[in-house]
Amino acid sequence: MTTQPALVLDGIEYTYESAPMRFDLTVAPGEWLAIIGPSGAGKSTLLDIIAGFLPPERGRVTISGADMTGVPPSQRPLSFVFQENNLFAQLSAMQNVGLGISPRLRLSAAERKRAAEALQAVGLAGFEDRRPGEMSGGERQRVALARAFVRQRPLLLLDEPFAALGPALRREMLALLRDLRRRAGTMTVLMVTHHPEDARGFADNVAFLDKGRFVTVGPTEETLSASGIAAVESYLGTHTPS
Repeated sequence: MTTQPALVLDGIEYTYESAPMRFDLTVAPGEWLAIIGPSGAGKSTLLDIIAGFLPPERGRVTISGADMTGVPPSQRPLSFVFQENNLFAQLSAMQNVGLGISPRLRLSAAERKRAAEALQAVGLAGFEDRRPGEMSGGERQRVALARAFVRQRPLLLLDEPFAALGPALRREMLALLRDLRRRAGTMTVLMVTHHPEDARGFADNVAFLDKGRFVTVGPTEETLSASGIAAVESYLGTHTPS
């Protein structure tokens, strides 16, 4: 039996502030794809279209073989981790994770156990009753990751989730993401980042986005090395003007 791609963007067109964008992309099941590119290239817009927050003007979004074009965000088989973690300030860490299981927080004993185990998996055992304001930025992002993984969706989108963290903590969070992904089995990850080094050692492939188009998609080290593509080399600071 042929395995369906985890994600296909087929002729997706969208205009942002008069700038036309077109996305064509195929992502394999279980792939970790890092999306890099200059500011304004369309990285966040791309994720918003996949998640259903923005409707494309043309084209189709297919997830695991099912056409998701026009399907509301809440009904798409994916989770989204934002840069600002998107936690509810009035809720505890346990409750914020529990939202990933039940939006109304009506959790059974087994579901409460799942939420507690998710917090334990991200290194926050004992933090169940803490609210976001009582936690550091890294701890809040751990809660956001726990909530995403407890949802058990096959596709995970991350929009610069560790951008506000220092280099050492960012590497720690990426390692945590890698470990959570292994525990989850086959999970496909699309991660937008401004830091190409975040992809090294973690992402299987890198997609470089520029002016609303994918310039190149390929293995991480190959793409982040001297690629011969001027836009990529200029972004990475390896381009030598002739």
